[in-house]
Amino acid sequence: MGSVIVLTMVEVILSLLIIVALGLVSAIFFEAYRRRLNNAHVEAPAIFEDPNSLKQVPCPSIFDPSEKYISLIIPAFNEEHRLPGALEETMNYLQQRGAKDKSFSYEVVIVDDGSSDGTKRVAFEFVRKYTVDNVRVILLGRNHGKGEAIRKGMLHSRGELLLMLDADGATNVNDLEKLENEVQTVARKEFKLGDSASRDSNFRVSDIPISAFGSRAHLEDKALATRKWYRNFLMKGFHLVVLLAAGPGIRDTQCGFKMFTRSAARKLFTNIRLKRWCFDVELVFLCKWFGIPMLEISVNWSEIPGSKVNPLSIPNMLWELVLMSVGYRTRMWRIST
Repeated sequence: MGSVIVLTMVEVILSLLIIVALGLVSAIFFEAYRRRLNNAHVEAPAIFEDPNSLKQVPCPSIFDPSEKYISLIIPAFNEEHRLPGALEETMNYLQQRGAKDKSFSYEVVIVDDGSSDGTKRVAFEFVRKYTVDNVRVILLGRNHGKGEAIRKGMLHSRGELLLMLDADGATNVNDLEKLENEVQTVARKEFKLGDSASRDSNFRVSDIPISAFGSRAHLEDKALATRKWYRNFLMKGFHLVVLLAAGPGIRDTQCGFKMFTRSAARKLFTNIRLKRWCFDVELVFLCKWFGIPMLEISVNWSEIPGSKVNPLSIPNMLWELVLMSVGYRTRMWRIST
């Protein structure tokens, strides 16, 4: 009698596990299917507002010819306190470089991802100070996630080169020259010309798909020594899952300092679907799919208080990685060429 009861209990537990597993698989496929058109979803056309004249400036499209040499895209969600310092440093660098090189043109695109603090006010103060031609603000209205904020900024930028960087200023903006120089070098090789290619009238770096990933991998040993053991465990686990989802190639996928040529950004950001934590991993996956060269370049980075990443972010990251794997491998997420 006892053995019959035990067997029945085992059967019940197995049945419950099967039901839970089927429910989880169904939820994954349903959510992946629901997000299949995320790459095309735009709630409203982006309009830049000039706070000096109160006139609306229509947004350019990533499919338009470039009008600037470089665009810097800064996603901002409740960054009222960290954004001013990062923007001052960025604008000082850009102005100094522009003063030395008259052919150097730039724009900074701040994407307010539905902030509830004074981020919008801070951003428009910089537009007033530096004019709407050099600093522009996109308001998403509600919070969508860092991935969507960057996607929106990329799709409405004017640069030959497009750099995404965080609003906290954790990476030294001067390091963009490291990425820029490597991109230019690879572009010249792809164009099959020597060092004089940059002076060739037919050469435009924007026409050659290249990506450059700022990396903190060289700081990993120091971080391992100072972080708590469970954070190191979570980091290593995340790296393993990223390897399984996107494959090898980039050691540090999560550094918020990445540069793309205009043609690379056109391919990548018209296809990206993840809106929050793991859009960086999706970029690696898409680069591999398109055969876009990926350069990993060490950058100077410092920890800035106020990070929005915490241990509770890990389940969300894993969830997005699973959705990405299922979406692309089942061809629910179709890649537009």
